[in-house]
Amino acid sequence: MTDVTRILCAIEQGDPQAAEQLLPLVYDELRRLAAEKMAHEKPGETLQATALVHEAYIRLVDVDKAQHWNSRGHFFAAAAEAMRRILVERVRRKRRLRHGGGCVEVELDEALALVDSRAEEVVALDEALARAWLYRKIAEK
Repeated sequence: MTDVTRILCAIEQGDPQAAEQLLPLVYDELRRLAAEKMAHEKPGETLQATALVHEAYIRLVDVDKAQHWNSRGHFFAAAAEAMRRILVERVRRKRRLRHGGGCVEVELDEALALVDSRAEEVVALDEALARAWLYRKIAEK
């Protein structure tokens, strides 16, 4: 029985120290797996491979949820699945309206050009609103 398999059995039995022993043994392989997953993501993704490893690891060794690992390979297959689910959850969250879903990304230069082209209209609107406010105050007296 390998060290990884022995520690996985200890985690199954609820040993809280076992999870601490497992991470150093599997970290490099999990990091490689996460890097492979992240390579398929769009450029500009803010999630780092290290964070993906940590999130997946937390899900995998949650002592409150007894998980049964048949082997080292089973553990890594579950890790790959956990990483995939985390990435899918992030995409779904980003698509929600309250997280910017449906918004169009605009370069700063384009936005500034739009503002500059309408600058006179904005100033005229501001002056009109100021006059209306002033007339309203005068009328209230």
